[in-house]
Amino acid sequence: MTEQVAARRRKPEPQAARVEELSDSEADSFDEAERKVKEIRKQKAAARRRAEEQDDDYTTANLFVDILRVLSFLFLASCGLSYLISNGETFFWGMSNPPKYLRMDWWKRQINGPIYLTPAELAQYDGTDPTKPIYLAINWTIYDVSANRATYGPGGSYHWFAGCDASRAFVTGCFAEDRTPDMRGVEEMFLPIEDPIEDAKYWTPEELREMRRRERAEAKQRVHEALAHWSRFFAESQKYHFVGYVKKPEGWPKNEPRRKLCDAAAKGRRKRTPPKKDERKDGK
Repeated sequence: MTEQVAARRRKPEPQAARVEELSDSEADSFDEAERKVKEIRKQKAAARRRAEEQDDDYTTANLFVDILRVLSFLFLASCGLSYLISNGETFFWGMSNPPKYLRMDWWKRQINGPIYLTPAELAQYDGTDPTKPIYLAINWTIYDVSANRATYGPGGSYHWFAGCDASRAFVTGCFAEDRTPDMRGVEEMFLPIEDPIEDAKYWTPEELREMRRRERAEAKQRVHEALAHWSRFFAESQKYHFVGYVKKPEGWPKNEPRRKLCDAAAKGRRKRTPPKKDERKDGK
């Protein structure tokens, strides 16, 4: 009994001692497993070295190729975008009339706000100085028309409008004579020519007074619509750009003589059309 208890309390032998007791086949298996572990470690170390060598090769050889690819893509994208924005005009942003957001002067105006010029200052932008833009004004609003220098510059068919507010000429068509924003009396071009003798045959004095009042109101409305048409033309144009405003001279236009209707506009006037027979005052 004492020997059995002592055997149970006896400590297990160390692993090293047990290895010595392994059979030859078991020892060989153990050595083989150890060799496989070492081989796996060697393979992992070799893989790490190859990865490091590949990283070194990329930084020295492939980096230039990748940069070239990126630059080539950006160049092709730029050409395509230029072609789309210019409506097929160019691949290289050399547009004759670039959009306003591609113009430096447009961005300056957005930052600085509209400019205010006196008529004398506006006259300096009539296109005679090639270093300055071409401005015109209509209804006291200034627009940059430099995009069409051949038309508004010296020798152009509409050079009369450059460097001034020629609102009157836009309506009358008298480019040389009416380079002014003074619209007083322009409605006369839409009024009939008075013929007291003929008119008295068909209308009473009261009817004539009412007719003249109505005709003048309609003529002023036609002037307003004609000027508004051209104002909208420049305001909505994609080619011409808003710049600022013209400063009205003090006391204008009372301190200037009233203009006579130009000959070209006056030639369009006609006599009143006689009323139809059932509309005549005497019924005859």
